[in-house]
Amino acid sequence: MDRRAFMSLAGLGVSAGTVSPAVAGSSLKPLRMKLGCQSLPSDEARFSYFARYGVRNICAKPQIAEGRLYATVAEIGTVRDAAARFGVSVDILEPPILRSSHIDREPHPAIMLAESPERDRDIEAFQTMIRNAALAGVPCIKYNMSLLGVLRTATVKGRGDAQYEAWDLQAARPPAPLTRAGRVDAAAAWERIAYFLDRVVPVAEEYKVRLACHPQDPGVPPAGYQGVDRVLGTIEGLKRFVSIRESPYHGLNFCQGTVSEALSDPPREIHDVISWFGARKKIFNVHFRNIRGRRDRFVEVFPDEGDIDMAQAIRTYREVGYDGMLMPDHVPFVEGSPTARSESFAFCYGYIRGLLQAESQRPGS
Repeated sequence: MDRRAFMSLAGLGVSAGTVSPAVAGSSLKPLRMKLGCQSLPSDEARFSYFARYGVRNICAKPQIAEGRLYATVAEIGTVRDAAARFGVSVDILEPPILRSSHIDREPHPAIMLAESPERDRDIEAFQTMIRNAALAGVPCIKYNMSLLGVLRTATVKGRGDAQYEAWDLQAARPPAPLTRAGRVDAAAAWERIAYFLDRVVPVAEEYKVRLACHPQDPGVPPAGYQGVDRVLGTIEGLKRFVSIRESPYHGLNFCQGTVSEALSDPPREIHDVISWFGARKKIFNVHFRNIRGRRDRFVEVFPDEGDIDMAQAIRTYREVGYDGMLMPDHVPFVEGSPTARSESFAFCYGYIRGLLQAESQRPGS
């Protein structure tokens, strides 16, 4: 897809002749992006670790009493106050439902399975979580609307002793022809998504809490994997998603890695995608990670060795006025090492922090 074709998708794109502020020679927008993280657990040891590496803004998961599907104001306050003692701000909450798990392993599947009356009960719990987040002073909740979770087919050798996760659609062998959801075509998927949004976006607007949805990781062809059409695994699908119940409180947990995985030419196309969603203020958080490859076949790598120009990505986020977190995600690991992921996260923190500092010194800043 060329730039002009992409920008005209669905009649919603901006002109292919759009010139960024930096190119036009005008002054740059203020650099307000922040280094962030969502790694768990949300406890004092982890908050100390964040502070050690200069991570001052995070997504946290409160400790919730067993049997309840939302955090109370007190539970949110506890995790917020614990983080604050280390100079760390809780900017986003992770709820106990609508996670990125596979539906066959998900203990609370009713919303994605359209099972009533359990679906309405779980949506009511999510509504309560929104209200309590507002009362506790946390302005955003992230979530997933996925049946298949995160799909990968292999681990491959990376640099040194690191291991990278990979996806190859041709090599994919699902554990069963269908999930417990059965066949879920695009119409059924959109009905379930709209049903949820119709009930939670008005509450988010009332309480001024942004709802950030993660794209489906990765996209697959319609009915191409366990009978599920992943409608949030394409750029067109994500555009449709943000147009349902249009609101400044309804947008994306914009996973740059997952979005890159949806493109046929990620290095060339990703910046236009960032611009489209960023210009419409639909990016509420960024998973700032890199890949090698393209749609249907890719490897997740360290941020400095992938196909995406990450410095240019930061410039693009800046040009659209994005002011939220850039956080690592899906970092490489070392087989048998209990500390390797923490080490990989630390590497990513330094990389992101360095890019932000370099961007802050760019002429015109």
